[in-house]
Amino acid sequence: MTRQAFAVHAACIRGVEAEPVTVEVSLSGGIPGITLVGMADNAVMEARLRIRCALRAAGFDVPRASITVNLAPGDMRKTGSGFDLPIAVAILAATGQIPLNHLDDCLFVGELALDGAVCPVRGEVAYQILARASHLILVSAHAGNHVPLAEVDHRGVDTMRRLAHGVSTLPPVTSAVSYTEVEQTERLDFSDVVGQESIKRGLAVAAVGDLGCLMIGAPGSGKTMLARRLPTILPPLSTDELQEALCVHSVAGEPIDALLQGEVPFRRPHHSISAAGLVGGGRPVRPGEISLAHGGVLFLDELAEFSSHVLQMLRQPMEDHEVRIVRADGVYRFPAAFRLLAASNPCPCGYLGDREVPCTCAPAAVERYRAKLAGPLIDRIDLVLDVHRPDPDVIVKGESGLDSATLRAMVEAGRAFRSDRVAHERCSFNADSKAESMADRFSMTSDAEEALLALAHKQHLTGRGMQRLGRIARAVADLAQEALVSATHVMEAALYQGRRGDQ
Repeated sequence: MTRQAFAVHAACIRGVEAEPVTVEVSLSGGIPGITLVGMADNAVMEARLRIRCALRAAGFDVPRASITVNLAPGDMRKTGSGFDLPIAVAILAATGQIPLNHLDDCLFVGELALDGAVCPVRGEVAYQILARASHLILVSAHAGNHVPLAEVDHRGVDTMRRLAHGVSTLPPVTSAVSYTEVEQTERLDFSDVVGQESIKRGLAVAAVGDLGCLMIGAPGSGKTMLARRLPTILPPLSTDELQEALCVHSVAGEPIDALLQGEVPFRRPHHSISAAGLVGGGRPVRPGEISLAHGGVLFLDELAEFSSHVLQMLRQPMEDHEVRIVRADGVYRFPAAFRLLAASNPCPCGYLGDREVPCTCAPAAVERYRAKLAGPLIDRIDLVLDVHRPDPDVIVKGESGLDSATLRAMVEAGRAFRSDRVAHERCSFNADSKAESMADRFSMTSDAEEALLALAHKQHLTGRGMQRLGRIARAVADLAQEALVSATHVMEAALYQGRRGDQ
């Protein structure tokens, strides 16, 4: 039975979210063809040719009528190839070629091949989240790395021929991997790095306090090896963080196998990256590297080689933990709760301050290079660690040091202590009390306060520098599971200030 019009549920990726779209199809007399309206981009407009070939290959009849396809709402730009399947389903339903049972209960997403096969598209996790919120059945192709979100009825369709018997006959999409079954893979371990025990402890302090860290050292001192092993001591992602990370990676078309195995995101962009590649942007607007590092680590190797303009764009996301991009068609928001880890040489040749190899750089070149390591962004990085080349005897003999398991246990205990402390402080907070001093905010003893003041006078610390030192000292105390910050914690925190351009 042929109907004059029919509508099905579809969706469009906007940022990292799937927005609901209604695909309406109307048949009328006139010149045969498919007309698309509703602010569709080129990828959507090209669906007309793919749909005609796919329907013929699947054994369906292409109606010889004027077919008008409306993508509602009409004031939102539609992008991507995921509209192929819902448009084809609406045409088949309007022409009575498939059963209409349960079509209103489904959300259709998929790209069609010319032979009638249904191909997966980017953003499967975002579509699942929308289907769950809308209480709809998601009908799409079976992706190779399917993410089984809870409470989502997901049906798989590999070819248009399967729709001839109705959507109720489609098999559910299953996966052998569940993201609730987290397994920590140990491909890298801090035991591989010898002779850098103080740097390992500094990274543990940064992990406990969620602090940014910059490592400065000569080439070959182990900065990159240390950075690549930081995720092995970080706590696993929570359920919400994992879902957000999976959604971002799915929309960006990035592999998600490592996330499903319990690995923390680790992104290492090249220093030639553009602002849109790092923060997000483009057309259509896509998430950048800092959103792909959500819940994990963003490692900027050779920090001084990055464009200053690109680096300064990190300041707002570091404070707000999200990226907010404003375009003419609206505002896009991406999650960006990442841990910033950077590495740099101390000078152009890399050997300034080395105990064995002399620096060959001119003083003016050193000043220009150091100027790149100063500024508002670097002022927001808490720890600056001096990484020296280890003793060759230590490397040859292969002396053992702290491994990832030991450090991870220390970090987990420190973070648990920190959570309990913060919860207790919130319960005892008095809204009528006056503004707290630094000593009260970080729970410092009188000796710790005196040590902090002495360091502030000696090193000419600014207010921001003193706050930074207090945060590090608080993280050191949390790592030691001590409620009060002592003078010893403050002095250790001072060791993590390194070669900073300005205080």
